[in-house]
Amino acid sequence: MAEKHIDELSGVETTGHEWDGIRELNNPMPRWWLWTFYGTIVWGIAYMILYPAWPMVNEATKGVLGYSSRAELAGEMESARLAQGGIMEKISKVSLEEILADPQLAQFATAGGASAFRVNCVQCHGTGAVGSQGYPNLNDDEWLWGGDINAIYQTIAHGVRDTVDADTRISDMPAFMDILQPEEVRQVAAYVVSLSGTPRDASMIEPGKQLYADNCASCHGESAEGNRDLGAPNLADAIWLKAEGEAEIARQIQAPKHGVMPAWNARLSSETVKQLAVYVHSLGGGE
Repeated sequence: MAEKHIDELSGVETTGHEWDGIRELNNPMPRWWLWTFYGTIVWGIAYMILYPAWPMVNEATKGVLGYSSRAELAGEMESARLAQGGIMEKISKVSLEEILADPQLAQFATAGGASAFRVNCVQCHGTGAVGSQGYPNLNDDEWLWGGDINAIYQTIAHGVRDTVDADTRISDMPAFMDILQPEEVRQVAAYVVSLSGTPRDASMIEPGKQLYADNCASCHGESAEGNRDLGAPNLADAIWLKAEGEAEIARQIQAPKHGVMPAWNARLSSETVKQLAVYVHSLGGGE
């Protein structure tokens, strides 16, 4: 029998395995670790027998306990529905004004609307509803279509330029590149900028003002304060949705960008749409 080798530094017996002059110490795993490892194997086998575990073609093995996470979720959802005590049913039956007038309903709807907003709306309007380029800020008091509770509900429910909803809000600004000359477009842009700032060339303001009166006032108003019936934005408040700066405004006049908001009444329940309207109204800009 070959003599066992003992490592000189540690005094531990080696296994006899050697790689490039490096010997492996014979340090067995602690007994407690081995028993823990064996226990996990037993636990895993027991779990596969008791619970759904092995995936099959159409479903997983059910396990002898018959547990189902879907059934558990359904039970929890039903418990939550019962715990709401008919509040959702009440929300579905009363008007938006009645919801706002009832502190309990208003609080419930605001909380529910906040949850629905985080799931469905933050992708465009942001987590704080502050919007971004092309997506309106819902915290301020500047509204294209009106900021009272019913106007907000109408916009959420039926969307803007939705291709399916017959009651969607529609506002299409024509492309003035086919109507005005490039110099005239710059003049109109200079006039629009002058309403809230300083254009690059002040001499273009007066001719731009006349061009604005001839081509733009019918939608944006004579004082450029917008028209909510048409979804025409206020051009005199320095709040810009699609364009900011004289060059960008000129491009918007030439070839306007038109955003699309989906009609949420086709995607969400009527109660959820109401709650979204109450939540957006509560952000601070609601009228």
